[in-house]
Order: sequence, then structure tokens, then C-alpha cells
Amino acid sequence: MSLVFHRRLLSGLWLLLIVTAGMTTACSERTSAPVAPAVQALPAAPPVYGDTLVEGSIGEASTLIPVLASDSASHSVAGQIYNGLVKYDKNLVLVGDLAESFQVARDGLTITFKLRPKVTWHDGAPFTARDVLYTYRVIIDPKTPTAYSEDFKQVASVTAPDPHTVVVRYHKPFAPALASWGTGILPAHLLEGQDITRSPLARKPVGTGPFKFKEWVPGQKVVLEANPEYFEGRPYFDRYVYRLIPDTSTMYMELKAGGVDMMGLTPVQYARQTDNERFRRQFNKYRYPSNSYLYLGYNLRHPLFKDQRVRRAMTAAINKDELIQGVLFGMGQKANGPMIPGRWAHNPNVKDIPFDPDYARRLLAEAGWQPGSDGILHRDGKPLRFTILTNQGNQQRLMTAQIIQQRLRQVGVDVRIRIVEWSAFLKEFIDKGNFEVVLLAWQTSQDPDIYDIWHSSKTKPGELNFIGYNNPEVDRLLGEGRGTFDIEQRKKAYFRIQEILAEEQPYTFLYVPDALPVVSSRIRGIEPAPSGIGHNLIKWHVTKQEQRY
Repeated sequence: MSLVFHRRLLSGLWLLLIVTAGMTTACSERTSAPVAPAVQALPAAPPVYGDTLVEGSIGEASTLIPVLASDSASHSVAGQIYNGLVKYDKNLVLVGDLAESFQVARDGLTITFKLRPKVTWHDGAPFTARDVLYTYRVIIDPKTPTAYSEDFKQVASVTAPDPHTVVVRYHKPFAPALASWGTGILPAHLLEGQDITRSPLARKPVGTGPFKFKEWVPGQKVVLEANPEYFEGRPYFDRYVYRLIPDTSTMYMELKAGGVDMMGLTPVQYARQTDNERFRRQFNKYRYPSNSYLYLGYNLRHPLFKDQRVRRAMTAAINKDELIQGVLFGMGQKANGPMIPGRWAHNPNVKDIPFDPDYARRLLAEAGWQPGSDGILHRDGKPLRFTILTNQGNQQRLMTAQIIQQRLRQVGVDVRIRIVEWSAFLKEFIDKGNFEVVLLAWQTSQDPDIYDIWHSSKTKPGELNFIGYNNPEVDRLLGEGRGTFDIEQRKKAYFRIQEILAEEQPYTFLYVPDALPVVSSRIRGIEPAPSGIGHNLIKWHVTKQEQRY
């Protein structure tokens, strides 16, 4: 898997669980943020075909059928195999992908897509409107275990006047409508009439994208091959390999040894271990604000966390500045809600709970927790104790959890930390609600729609509101925010949502890390842009003299 979402960042539909806060080909969605290499640009060289691009990944994909996956591990690989009807370009503007063009009616209720002619699936079958209609039907099918159905339930009808035209009509205004069609389109000829949850495409996908599936060696790697018939042009790399290395220190050693071409650096790797002339000759480092935030998520079904005072106390006991300096080496900023600072939907006036251990103690005392002889707070003879669960291989998260553990111990909270392998983390704990507190990150998209994470209807197994959050006012505001094209009305709704979340603290929003990708200097053609560095990956290349494979 790639470390985060791939170059074709889609819409508010895709709110992904991120395996690691380090980023490679991901997008930064703050168009004001500069994106620049840490070393001088390489001289121009004529592009040639050949070689293999190897990316390091700490987590393994769960499925390569996009509508069934909610993790970045799966979407990073699937994103190179499938296309949507639209995508964000390097400047974060929605443009056609499988759609050659599109037209949105003046009232916003109808979108007409003209599909690219002569596009073929990797098995040679033609891509047509039939595939779009199938993808729509399978996403809204109640039998499909997908977290992304809600956007498509807003659709009144999808019709195909001819094999290369798709007309989508909506009952009422729906702000994320166009962006939602960035979802990967599936091959109808291989899936119609089948149970998608049992399809072999989960392990051997067939798409229309720039790379074709070659092999998946569980626990080791996923190998993709260049699609010579890709409609935007054949990628220069012959192969794209995702190497599974479930530890960032080991991955960094592989990077220096030449076994990996790119990865997301940790802050300590970026700031200290790579700050030498030899490394600068061999690699190019990049740094830009990410589109993700790290958070502590409280299981609101658990008796302990039903009390808002306890959740607020946890936040007050955590020093976010300490985390940013100690874990990120200053390469990040504080988070106080689900909107990334700098975006139009971010509410700059939200009152974050400041670091205040005395306030935390007062809140816990009000909730009935009293000091015990062991230094831990007790109530009804039971200690104030819980476990923070996070995923294996992410040193940044482990350090964050350890600092939080120490801070909470100072206010009388006994915190344990449990590290779990990524796929088991999702299947056995997140999907089943089998946790007390999780330390995770969300990767967000350009549209601020956060319905799938915070609406009370999205709490079923496999859906994204796995903490069980339920607030009728937030439900109403989420509907208002996606139900109008008026930016000011949307802003009003999302500003109020952020105020409510800041008050109730269902998450402790921790920080927004910088993306710190590093790429081998033999790789040419990288063009930093507002969307990051991965937008033109099919144009990346290696001179004949420097090719390794």
C-alpha cells in the first residue's frame, strides 16, 4: 500500500483511515501552501520508458475493490488501477477523468457526463456507460458493505442515453455531487450478477487506470505493471511495486540501501537523519501541509466516555504544543476540529480547550473520580483506566501515545497502550467497535462534507462513525451543509458543527502533520504543485543510465 491516498484525490466521499502520518504521493489541499523540494532541481533529461518504482508501505491493503475499502492502504493501490469520472488536477480543480467532459445544469440538479471513447478495461473489454450504471447500483445496494453509499442515495436517477453519455439527476441540491463521481468505476462485465464481496477482483482487480495488476504476495508486496493502452499515455515506469515493510525505521534502512525509492519520512528522519550531503545527493525531500489530522477517538458506547466532562478532561490534560515539538519537531500545527486550518470551511473562532491539568482534575472530580492511594483516580472502587489502541509500524503515533500516557498519568488516569497489526486493527477492533480509545488519523478531501464520519446513521459495522457519535443538531447541520450550493450557508453550518464538537469533544483533535515524502534523486519529472507531488506520476521517469531494474 502507499502511505496515503494516491494522486487522484477524489471527494468528500473519501474520508480514509490513514495507516501512517508520513505522506508520499498524497495531495495537500491548502492551495496557499508552497510545495518545494529540499534540494536543487535535477537537470532536464529526455523521458525514456523502463525501470520500476518501489514505494515503501507499513500497512497492507484489505481489498482492491474501492467501494469496499475505507483505508488508505487499499485506496493507494486501487487508485493506480481504477479511474473515476472526474478527478482533482494539480491545482485542485475538478476535471474530467473517464469523463471527457461534463456539464452541470444551472440549478445544479443534473450532471451530464460525456465519456471518453475507446477506453478499455485492462482485460481489453470496452468501457461504457454500462459500467457507470453498475457502479451506481452496487454502491446503493443495501447488501453492499460500503461506507460510501450516502452520497449516491441523494441521486434521483442515473440514465444512459447512449453508451458514452451518462445523465445524473438529483432530487435537491447536493453540494458534493460532482466530486462524488470521482469514485472508482467498476467493470460491469466482470461483476454484474455476482456477490461483490466474494469477487476475485478484491485480490486481482481489473481497472482502466495507468497501471495493471500483476501480483499480490501477502505480507510482502503488490506489483503493478504499466498499462500501455492508458488513455492519458503509458506511464514511463514499467512497474510500480508497493513493498510492505511494517516499521518505518526498517523502511528507512531499505531506502538508503536502494530497496525502496520513496516513502514518507518521520519528522526525526526528516530533520536529523537525512540532514547530510550524501543523503541530499541521493534523495529529494519535500515538505508541505498534509490534508490529514490525528485524533484520539473515544468509544461513546463505553460508560466511561458517555460523560462529556471526562472527554473534556482528557483534552485539557494533553499538551498539543508538546506533541508538535516532541513528535513532529515543529513540522505541523494544532488541530481543534475536523476542518484543516486554512480551508474555507475551517472556523478560526472555535475555542479549543487549552492545556490545563488543574481544569482536567476539576472536571474529573465533578464526574465523581477521587484520588486513590495509588495515585490513580477511582470511582465506585474502580480505577480510571483505559487502553489507547493504535496501529503497528507507526513510530510517530506510538510516541504520541506515550506522551499522552505520561500527561494523563499526571492527572490520575492510568492509560495502557496497545499496538495492533493494521488489517487486524480494522477487522477485529474498529469494525466491531472493540476498543475504548483509538489513536488514528483521517485524511480529508477538498469538499468539507463530513457526513459519513459524524452522522448518527453511519454507525453500522464497516461505516466511518465507529465511535457512535449521535447529536441531532449535528445531523441536521450535516444535511444543511451538503444540501446547498451557497458557500456562506455551507460555512454557517460547518462553523456551528465545529463549535459543537469543540464543546462535546467526541474526539480530542491533536495535530495536522506536515507531509514529508522523500524520493530517489534518480527519478525525474516530479512537479510539486498545490496537490502535492503525485499528480503527474505517469510522467515520472529515470534516465537509461540510472535505471536499476
